[in-house]
Amino acid sequence: MPGSRTPSHGISFSVIAPAAYLREFVAQTPATIHHVAAQRVLLDPADRAFFLEEERRGATIILDNGVFDLGQSLSPCELVRAARAVNAEEIILPDVIGDASATMRASDLAAAQILDMSEEFRLCAVVQAANDEDWHRCYDHFTTRDYVGAIAFPASRDKEPSRALSKNRVAATEHLEAHGMVDTDRIYRLLGLGRTGHLELFEQRRHEWISSVDAAAPVLLGAMGIRMMPDGPYEKLSTPRVETVQHIEPDRFSLIRDNIKAVRYAAGCPIEIRTPA
Repeated sequence: MPGSRTPSHGISFSVIAPAAYLREFVAQTPATIHHVAAQRVLLDPADRAFFLEEERRGATIILDNGVFDLGQSLSPCELVRAARAVNAEEIILPDVIGDASATMRASDLAAAQILDMSEEFRLCAVVQAANDEDWHRCYDHFTTRDYVGAIAFPASRDKEPSRALSKNRVAATEHLEAHGMVDTDRIYRLLGLGRTGHLELFEQRRHEWISSVDAAAPVLLGAMGIRMMPDGPYEKLSTPRVETVQHIEPDRFSLIRDNIKAVRYAAGCPIEIRTPA
């Protein structure tokens, strides 16, 4: 049973929720890390105000580039503007889903443009690839770039199991550790939950160098009336995009909070939801 494992390391879990429900599900005590969508920061004053409040309470703000929601990343100028609006500490550089070469080009270019504007932000590169060869090429590229202060691994959306590094994040992190490829001078992050959902985090907690993970799944599944069992099983279902959810029935709030607890249990994350005043 996954829950029988008791690794000592915890991974900070950042909840992603629709803008209208940030205070119900995203507010943290203590405030630690938030992954924040750049496009929402630019478009929604309430979103900006909420994450500025969390930053003042001590949270580190990680600005996401928008590619997962929009299909392409925001421009470097927009990323810097959004980062400054919420006092972000880190910007996730532009990436291209499944394409190592395009991701390396986009990140190199954006990093140069951001650094021309400011050196106030840590820059995070995302390892994207379609196969193991490209995965190694992309990872090696970023670990040799001085501008990279953090490295992130996206969740695989494939429904079928695989041992390929580009399609199995547990296999990828195990590979890095087994081959002495972890750079302790950099921060490592997980982006989203994949095929096995929160159950992956029981495995990832073995790696003390993994800092954070973010996900909307506990909120979206809870809004659909689906419970995430702390020890599984987990079935990956199709969910709406966060920005399309305008209303959640209040009678689902308790289920959503239970789902968030299930993910934090798997991540070994002691953070709790701060109750709205």
